[in-house]
Amino acid sequence: MSNHTLSVLVENKPGVLARVSGLFARRAFNIHSLAVGPTENPSLSRITLVVVADEHPLEQIQKQLNKLVNVIHIEELHDETAVERRLILVKVGANDANRTNVLQIVEMFRGRVVDVVPDAITIESTGSEAKMNALLTALAPYGVKEIVQTGTVAIGRGARSISEQVLQELQSPQNDN
Repeated sequence: MSNHTLSVLVENKPGVLARVSGLFARRAFNIHSLAVGPTENPSLSRITLVVVADEHPLEQIQKQLNKLVNVIHIEELHDETAVERRLILVKVGANDANRTNVLQIVEMFRGRVVDVVPDAITIESTGSEAKMNALLTALAPYGVKEIVQTGTVAIGRGARSISEQVLQELQSPQNDN
């Protein structure tokens, strides 16, 4: 089994996320990561899912997703053809004795300090899942107090746009029947 990133273009309507995530639950798939937001077109939203699955079951779930009324397009994004990022906020214990060391780690991972109090620092960082895990490992000796992170967001490399492609297909003369 391996990680698969799916970009699902859907109508921006209430209940769509529940139907999509419900399909995964009914098929006993665990969603490893989930991010949803509107696209450049206000009538469309993009759901980015990361699931751990074998090829054949994943293919079956993609076919079932395509049957959902509000699902417009599904595309699997691969490492070599997509850019993937996560955002993490980490609250770390930091006092006068170790604050400099924590700040050096933040700089090394190109993070940003977003809050400072006498006994803690809150850090913001973006990057791949591997980078976020490495950051957490580096900060662990200082006492990670709290972690909040987004799901993976991903977009295809290059000028091609999934939304543009789908809208062109919907507006083509052969779909005017």
